[in-house]
Amino acid sequence: MGTDTSKGDGPESASSGPAASGRRAGSPNQSLALAAMLFAVSMTFIDQTIVAIAAPDIIHELGLTSTQMQWVVNAYLLTLAAFFALGGRLSDIYGHRRVMLIGTLVFVISSALCGAVPAGDFAQAWLIGFRAVQGIGAALMFPAALAVVIAVFPVERRGRALALFFGLSGALTAVGPLLGGWLTSWTWRAIFWVNVPVAVIAIVLTLLARIPDRSKREPLDLPGAVLVAVGMGLTVLGLQQASTWGWDAVATWACIVVGVLVLAFFCWFELRARIPLIKLQVFRDRAFQIDTAVLFFSMMAFVPVFFFASVYAQVSLSASPNQAALYLLYFFIGFGIASQWGGRILDKRGARPALKLGTALGAVGFALWAGKLTTLSMHDQWLYAALAGAGIGFLLAPASTDAVNRAIGASYGEVTGITQTVRNFAASIGLAVFGTVLTHRTITNVEGTLRDKGVPEGAAGDAAESVAQAVTGQADTRGPVPGPGRSADAVKDSMQAIRMDFAQANQWVFYGMAICLAVAFLFALRHPGTRVTQDSPAGAGRAQKE
Repeated sequence: MGTDTSKGDGPESASSGPAASGRRAGSPNQSLALAAMLFAVSMTFIDQTIVAIAAPDIIHELGLTSTQMQWVVNAYLLTLAAFFALGGRLSDIYGHRRVMLIGTLVFVISSALCGAVPAGDFAQAWLIGFRAVQGIGAALMFPAALAVVIAVFPVERRGRALALFFGLSGALTAVGPLLGGWLTSWTWRAIFWVNVPVAVIAIVLTLLARIPDRSKREPLDLPGAVLVAVGMGLTVLGLQQASTWGWDAVATWACIVVGVLVLAFFCWFELRARIPLIKLQVFRDRAFQIDTAVLFFSMMAFVPVFFFASVYAQVSLSASPNQAALYLLYFFIGFGIASQWGGRILDKRGARPALKLGTALGAVGFALWAGKLTTLSMHDQWLYAALAGAGIGFLLAPASTDAVNRAIGASYGEVTGITQTVRNFAASIGLAVFGTVLTHRTITNVEGTLRDKGVPEGAAGDAAESVAQAVTGQADTRGPVPGPGRSADAVKDSMQAIRMDFAQANQWVFYGMAICLAVAFLFALRHPGTRVTQDSPAGAGRAQKE
């Protein structure tokens, strides 16, 4: 792939001539730049989990239904998925630092407004609307922040820098429930207001880091931006609502099918556009294809594990929300340690060894973890949870970094937009599919338990469905609260058995995650073993064999 180095963003693209002298005189502070970007993206990671902890208080104070509360969560994730690609492209056109700062301001202002939602008739529209704006701000901020790190660090140090970036930012997802529990004890509004001081720190550090801001001044492909936003939005909406509407609902499949068709038309349109939103030619690089495939299948497990492990801990292990967050820390200990090793492997030997090791370790870890879920003991599971986390840690930064290193024309924002869209899309599929599996297996298991207690078949089925909805519908529900009657009495008398039923249902989910990592391993084996070097920035020039 050819690269116009005159437009490069990274320091390696300005290695000679007067421009290089100017760059050295005002070179960016790499440590401050990395810290600034970590503070910025920490808000987006924490917000993915912190709201679920405050959900009961929000519902009680604002008088929302559970469906309306679900939209408070989904509105953020939906706009995040729809606008990632656009955010990455805007970052390339107008400058990574500039777009990151704009995204941060949009995110933090909408966060403050979410916390200031008035009680009354407008509460639902206010909260859902500004949560959607939060998602847009995150979609602008995250690809630009990642592109800043990539542009500031040279190729030979990029793996370690991004390993730290992904390791710390990923671990912050586990902080969400802990922080949410503590802040909610004061007021649920604080879960949004806490973003304000974090954003101020991120903005100050960004200004102090002297990050260069280069723009390409190319026209924006507005039709492409609309097409990818509509396609991603409809597809993710269908996947999000499948558990509510049902997989047999016309609305579910209408959203998914129409969304996929729009995305297919988007690809056809982009291949013919003079200056496309996304240069799909990057997919001609086999290594980029493999990196993307590995990210897709591994993210089907990585993001959903936060939800499923948390619900399992609260239902089957009778843990509090804060204890459930500590349960997730086992996973993140392995993730954080291995992510640093993965970055070093990438810098020294390229992406293929890290991808092979990470996917294999992750597949084994999730499989062994699944086998231990029915012990109903955190003590018996911590090693396997850490092993699964280590697998993801080994592969995440190398796959993401190797993919971005192959950007055409140093379009780092564009390619980070692609990789983050893939990650978000895979997470939506994982949540939808595994959520359906969990609900189905829970109903089957609980119905069998109740029938063994003498509950008639029809009543047992109805009670089992009610139990499944109670324990899988929201992460803060620790157990079913049935009404009066024989079925309700049977449920109350069978709570220990139902906790085991739920653990067995979760085994199907965790074995499914292991399968996803096994598929990713098969793709990792096909990585060509080439790597981008300092002498061949952004995929141009010489590619070394690992």
